Amino acid sequence: MAYKYLVIVESPTKSKTIERYLGKNYKVVASKGHLRDLPKSKMAVDVANNYEPSYIPIRGKGPIIKELRRYAKKAEKVYLASDPDREGEAIAWHLAHLLDLDPSAPIRVEFNEITKDAVKNAFKHPRAIKMDLVDAQQARRVLDRLVGYTLSPILWKKVKKGLSAGRVQSTALKLIIDREKEINAFEPVEYWSVDALFSKGRFQFEAALSQYKQKKVKLGDETSVKEITSEIDQSGKWTVSSVTKKERKRNSNAPFTTSSLQQDASNRLNFRTRKTMMVAQQLYEGLSLGRGGQVGLITYMRTDSTRISHTAQVEAHDFITTEFGSDYALKKPKQTKNNQSSQDAHEAIRPSSVLRTPDSIKSYLNKDQFKLYSLIWNRFVASQMTPAQLQTIGVDIEQGNIIFRATGTRVLFPGYQKVYSDGSKNNKENKLPELLEGDELTLDSFTPNQHFTQPPARYSEATLIKTLEEIGVGRPSTYSPTIDTLQRRYYVKLAARRFEPTELGEIVNNLMESYFANIVDTNFTAEMEKELDMVEAGKAEWVKVVDQFYKPFHNEVEKAEEQIQKITIKDEPANFKCPECGHEMVIKLGRYGKFYACSNFPECRHTEPIVKEIGVTCPKCHQGQVVERKSKKNRLFYGCSRYPDCDFTSWDKPINRNCPKCDHFLVEKKTRGGKQVICPNGDYEEEKQQ
Repeated sequence: MAYKYLVIVESPTKSKTIERYLGKNYKVVASKGHLRDLPKSKMAVDVANNYEPSYIPIRGKGPIIKELRRYAKKAEKVYLASDPDREGEAIAWHLAHLLDLDPSAPIRVEFNEITKDAVKNAFKHPRAIKMDLVDAQQARRVLDRLVGYTLSPILWKKVKKGLSAGRVQSTALKLIIDREKEINAFEPVEYWSVDALFSKGRFQFEAALSQYKQKKVKLGDETSVKEITSEIDQSGKWTVSSVTKKERKRNSNAPFTTSSLQQDASNRLNFRTRKTMMVAQQLYEGLSLGRGGQVGLITYMRTDSTRISHTAQVEAHDFITTEFGSDYALKKPKQTKNNQSSQDAHEAIRPSSVLRTPDSIKSYLNKDQFKLYSLIWNRFVASQMTPAQLQTIGVDIEQGNIIFRATGTRVLFPGYQKVYSDGSKNNKENKLPELLEGDELTLDSFTPNQHFTQPPARYSEATLIKTLEEIGVGRPSTYSPTIDTLQRRYYVKLAARRFEPTELGEIVNNLMESYFANIVDTNFTAEMEKELDMVEAGKAEWVKVVDQFYKPFHNEVEKAEEQIQKITIKDEPANFKCPECGHEMVIKLGRYGKFYACSNFPECRHTEPIVKEIGVTCPKCHQGQVVERKSKKNRLFYGCSRYPDCDFTSWDKPINRNCPKCDHFLVEKKTRGGKQVICPNGDYEEEKQQ
C-alpha cells in the first residue's frame, strides 16, 4: 500500500503500534538504534581539528541504511521519531545525515509515552533537530573516547590486557574502594542497651533504658550496666511519669526518575539495574492487551525529572477520588522540585493511564513486567495522594533513679500509605496501650544486650546509584552500563548483593589515583557533568568544554607514560602439579577471577577452575561434592564436582537436610536482610534468619 509519510523510530517493537495510531498514510520503520558511530579500531577524533569526530556506519547496519534510503525516496516527507532524550536526538541527527534531510526543517517528533493521544499530538508539532542536545551527546561521546582510548592502552601495557578506564566508571570504582578502606580501618566500639517488656493488664509492650539519676544513659561496658540494673526492683512499683504525643504529617515520595526506579526495584524486587531497564523498556514500548492491541504502559524510562503533566494529574485526582474518597485526593496538584542537573525536558516515570491498574492487566504481563509496573503505578498514585497523618507517642516509666522509655507510632489517617509503603527496614511498630501519667505498670522482664558499632556497609547497586546521583556524577542512562563494566572487567565482585573490590580493581584504582587524580576525583567529575549540561542548555560550546579538559589531561598522560612502572600481578603457588605435563600449577588472576593454570604456559595450556566445596554431598548422584561455580555472567551457582558426568545445578545453596514433607533436598535462599531454608518444591519453609 502506498504511503505519503515515512516515520523512523528506534525499536521495531513500537513501530506497528505507532503505525496503527497514525493511519494508512504513514509507514513506520525502525533504525534499531544507532546507525553511525566512531570506529572501534582507532581514536577517530581529530584533536588538531577542533576534536572533529569521524563517524562511520556501524558494521552490520548497511542493509538497514539501504532500506531506510529506499523507503525515504518514496515518501513525501520523513519524520524522525527516535527516543525523547539526548541519545535519541543524536540518532535523529545521524539519520538526517544518512538520508540527506535538513536538520533545521520540522522533521523531528518526540513523545514521552506511546499512546494514541500522545503520538497524534506529537505529529501536530514537529520541530527541528535540537543541535544543543546533539552537541551535548557528541561532547560526551568524544570525551569518553579520548579518556578510554588514551588510558586503556596504558593499562594494557602497564598492568594487563583487556582493562579499561573512564570518567564515570573510574569514579564509581574509587567510591567502592574508598568504602572498603573505611571498613578495613574501622575499629568497633562496645556499647550496651537494656531492653524491657512492660505490661498493662494483658497488653505487653517494649521499652528501653533511657535515664539514670536524671542523666541520659550511655553504657560503654558490662560494669556500668550491672551498676544500674542492680537497682532494678522487678516486682516493685513502676509508674508512668510522662506521656508525650505529637502529630505529624508524612508526605509521599515524588514519582520515579530513572535512578530512583533503579534503587527501589533493587531494594524491593531484588532487580539488578540492567534487568530494571530492560523490563521498563518493554513496558514503555508497549505490550499486547488482547483486543486493546499493543499499548505503551509507562512514560519514557530514561529521565531525571519528577514533573507530571496536568492531564495525568487530573486523571489521577479523579481516579483517587472514585477509588478511595476525596480525603485521599490532593486539593492542589503537588509541585515537585527537580535536581539542579535535571533539564526537566521530560516527565517522571508514570503509567500512561492510571486507569490501567496492575490487576486489570495482570493476565497480559509476565511476572517481572507485573512487578515493575505495579511498583511504578503504586508510586505514581501515591505521589498524587494526601499525606499520611501519624501520631508519635513517648512514654517514660519510672522507678527511683531509673527511667525506661517506650515509643510508638499510630497511623491516624493512612493517606498515600494506602497504596505505597515507605519500605523502611526499621519500620517495626511498637504498639502501645492507652497510658496516662500515674498509671502503674508491671515489669515482666529486662535484658542487657551487648553491641558493637558497625562499619559502614559496602555499596549495593541501589546505594551506589544513589551516591553517584547525589554527588552529581553520571546521568540516568550511564548508571546501569557503568555497573556492568565494573563487574565485566572484574574490578568488583558481588558478595551478598554488595560490591567488593578485587585485587585487580585496587591495582587499577591506585594507578588512576597516582597519575590521573582528576579522572577519579568526584568533584572534578561532577563539575564536568555540569559543563556538559551547560552545552545541552545552549550555554556552552562543546568544543571549548572538551578542550578545557583534554589539554591538562594530555599532559598528565605524557608524564604517566614515562613514570609508571610495569605492574606485575604475581602468580600464587597452587601446591599441586599439572596433570597434563607435570609442571607446577599456579593461581592466576583472570577476567572472571582467579583460576588454576599450568606454569609451563604457553607450552602447556591446561587450566582448571578453582572450586570451593560447601560440605554437602551431591543430592543427584550421591557421589560428588557440591561446589561453588561461576556462570558466564559471573553469577554464583552450585554444581556437582563430577561435572560433566553429573549435571546437578542450583542457584540456591543446598544444605545437608531433606524436606520433611516431600524428601527433596533443602536449600538456603538469600532474602532481603538475611537467609531462609526452603524446599525448592514449595512444600516447606523455615523462619527467616538475619
